[in-house]
Parts: sequence; structure tokens; C-alpha cells
Amino acid sequence: MSNRCLYKRHIPSVKSTGKGDEEAYLFVFCDNMLLVHLEEGSPGVPLTKECKLDITPIRKLYLGTLMGEPCYAVEGAADSQCPEGLEFKELRSLYGLVEEDIYALAGRAKQILLWDQNHQFCGRCGTKTKTLAAERAKVCPQCGLTRYPHISPVVIAAILKGEQILIVHSDQYGKMASLIAGFVEAGETLEEAMQREIMEEVDIKVKNIRYFSSQSWPYPDCLMIGFIAEYDGGELASDGVEVSYAGWFDVQNLQMLELPPKATLGREIIDCYIKTY
Repeated sequence: MSNRCLYKRHIPSVKSTGKGDEEAYLFVFCDNMLLVHLEEGSPGVPLTKECKLDITPIRKLYLGTLMGEPCYAVEGAADSQCPEGLEFKELRSLYGLVEEDIYALAGRAKQILLWDQNHQFCGRCGTKTKTLAAERAKVCPQCGLTRYPHISPVVIAAILKGEQILIVHSDQYGKMASLIAGFVEAGETLEEAMQREIMEEVDIKVKNIRYFSSQSWPYPDCLMIGFIAEYDGGELASDGVEVSYAGWFDVQNLQMLELPPKATLGREIIDCYIKTY
């Protein structure tokens, strides 16, 4: 089972104790691209003392401290020029190249910037919102509606039948094969969502659903919740919409497939199955 531990050196907060001009880590995004520097080929986020940024921020939000230094999420204008020695990189491409807690904090920064951008006005009455000082929330001064950063829960599961695992393929993901996954709907438990997705997509029942691990997936705001379940009856029948093919595979058969990247929770679950069998 996963022992993923994020923010080892990050202390989250919404209110800075500094003046805003102190030395700080900057998680700068322009068009969803993160500003990074390269040190001996290893990307990292810049400190203000390391470079002078001429990027005019559209918004700047405090994230807490990282290794004792303040850190901020910054959205720059789309036409921002990249400072010398730095470059913009797509966040997903940086997985495994930057330290895990820094990558996780970059994902957090991206989600908070998106939340701030999308909640400038009240969704109920249209009044301009205010940002609360004591917590990460937007409140409408007119009707009192409060909005926190949005998280979309997604369940994903390895379904085991003896020593075989269910692998599915969707045309929208090219040649890659993976596990069944889907968004949790209003009113569902995580287990109910998993059972529904499996029945809808491959027409089988499962039992003994057990929690595996979770992963923040900021593309743009998902939380992946992983499970392992056991086959409990039915004949595989792909729905032809979300799943174009489904089949039972053993460890040897998996070697023929293009599996998800190492960065994903789905691949972590599959690798755990491979080690077990």
C-alpha cells in the first residue's frame, strides 16, 4: 500500500506574517505553465533573491512556508516574458524532475489560482466576492454565499479475479490501457461510485472494496481515490463509450500493454499488483 507523504517541508497558511516583499518561493503560472529554473539539469521554483521577475501578477496568493521561506502562487499575464535563466514548463511534464513536496505544492498553487480566478463574483447573485482573511474562502457580501477551493473526487480501482487484473482501454487515451475510473456523483459514497462506474462501463459486480491510496491530480482540480476490489459476477461487456475494450490480464500479459505513466495513481496500483503476483 502506498505511503505517499506530501508537504514534508511545507506549512500551509492563508495569511502571511511578512510584508509581502520578503524573500520567497514563487510558483508562477502563465497559461497553465509553471516558471522554473534549471540547476544542473534539475528544475526548481525560483526564490525572489535568485532572480528579478518583471512579470506583473494578475493575482498573488500566499501558500504558507516552504523550508521556512514564504511561498506564493502567482498568475502572470499571458504575454509575460520569461526572465533570463528561467523557462515555463507544463506542470505534468515536471513530475519526477522536481522534489515531490515542491511538485505537490505547485499543484496546490495551480488549483488555488484557478479557484480565485473562477470566484471573483458570486454564483448566486453576481456580487463581487471578498476573500476571507482567516481561511481559504470567498464570501459574497450581499447574500453570504461562501465558496471554498473546488475538489472533484475521482475513484479508480484494480479489480482482481484470482490472479488476474481487469485492464480497460478507451479510444480517447490513444494506445494506453489502464484501470476503471470515474467521477463521484452527488449523494454517492466512494464505494457506491466505484460499483456504479464498474457496472456502467463493463457490466460486472465487485465485492470487498478496499482503500489503497489517494493522489492530488491538479488537472485541473481532481482528487484520485484508489481502491482494490474483487470480481463478484457477470460477463465483461464494454459500454463502447467510456471503454472500448476490457479484458482480464495476468502479470505476463501486462508486459504487452502501454500502461499509465509512473506519475499516476493508476500505475502505482498496477505496479503493486505486479509485485504481489
